[in-house]
Amino acid sequence: MSKPVIQVENLGKKYQLRHENRERYVALRDVIASGITAPFRWAKTRLCTNGNTGARSSSTEDFWALKDLNFEIHKGDVLGVIGRNGAGKSTLLKVLSRITEPTTGRVRIRGRVASLLEVGTGFHPELTGRENIFLNGAILGMRRTEIHRKFDEIVAFAEVKKFLDTPVKRYSSGMYVRLAFAVAAHLEPEILIIDEVLAVGDAAFQKKCLGKMGEVAKQGRTVLFVSHNMGVVSSLTQRCIYLQNGQVAASGPSREIVEMYLMKSLEARGERSRDLSEFRRNRNPDAPVKVVAIGINGGNHDSTELPAIEIGSVFSIDIGLEVTKPLHGALIDITLKTSHGECVAVLFSWDKEYSLFLEPGRHTVTAQVRDLPLAPGNYFVDIGINQSVESNAYDVILDFPVFSIVNHGQVTHWLDRPWGVVHCSNVEWGKIS
Repeated sequence: MSKPVIQVENLGKKYQLRHENRERYVALRDVIASGITAPFRWAKTRLCTNGNTGARSSSTEDFWALKDLNFEIHKGDVLGVIGRNGAGKSTLLKVLSRITEPTTGRVRIRGRVASLLEVGTGFHPELTGRENIFLNGAILGMRRTEIHRKFDEIVAFAEVKKFLDTPVKRYSSGMYVRLAFAVAAHLEPEILIIDEVLAVGDAAFQKKCLGKMGEVAKQGRTVLFVSHNMGVVSSLTQRCIYLQNGQVAASGPSREIVEMYLMKSLEARGERSRDLSEFRRNRNPDAPVKVVAIGINGGNHDSTELPAIEIGSVFSIDIGLEVTKPLHGALIDITLKTSHGECVAVLFSWDKEYSLFLEPGRHTVTAQVRDLPLAPGNYFVDIGINQSVESNAYDVILDFPVFSIVNHGQVTHWLDRPWGVVHCSNVEWGKIS
């Protein structure tokens, strides 16, 4: 058996977190009063005669972003890396990309690595798009003739020909991502490492990128892919690593690991999920709106028990919003997914010419769903709020466990067999000839 192209042994990465502390001051009258009954300890308090509330000091705490990681990746593997915010995904990719050094353990890499971890990674802002293509190629160890051979293909894929001789510091985030991905994917590295930075691009470009990664994988090159899109992870990758608190919680076939990851979301409901922090992704801190609650049929379900909906029933998804600035014409989209991360349906307010015109305060928006005969099982929801179809989202909630579809005798002739994700009851059978 050939040697692995990436070998991770006892890998750990430690950071030091600094905490600001404030010394406690006491008033002179309190010192005099306490001195009558107990000796005054100068080491723990200071006199306060000028109205100050305290002096600052600092302390540090060790934080292990990664701890005791062990795994191997072989040539041609397409590996997904999943986990919630703070699980250590981005830190792992930075170590594998040699951006940061590990604290313990070691990583062996055999082959050229191209990484796309953040917008503009490896770009020099003062150089033009053309110059950065050649710079990135040189960093990857490509000869100038090799870069020339791929140059036109890179420019066509990135769709930035008009701005090719403009310094990239003037590019939008979307242009940055398009060019960075095109360079990383087309200069033929043996190993391609992609973080969820692709979420910055528009939907059409994301689809094109996923298609290109599929081509790269078929060519026998190795791909590491971090994403919160469980459907893409299930379809694009063969194996998956699930990180929790900097450690490998599970690894195996992608569909199995994705299902495990999503079902773990049930544990994050209840008290911790009331602010939806476990499920929030990439919220713009200056956004005028925030999703603060998700319920079914008028309920605000905070328990670990999923609301049960009978197969074929009408149901509503209720979304609580906190608006801090007036909203004028914002859109909302809801994606329903199975426990494997597969998309079942997309409910987009634009389709019904419905948009949000809301003043500051708390509001609830509801989407009533009819004629969606989902098969029994657990379902999850993604929710996004945008100002327009093409703009980046104000707020995004991913993988929230929303309801369970149950069969309480509505369909009596079912046998114990797989049914997919919808129950097609309105079908007429007949013979043509």
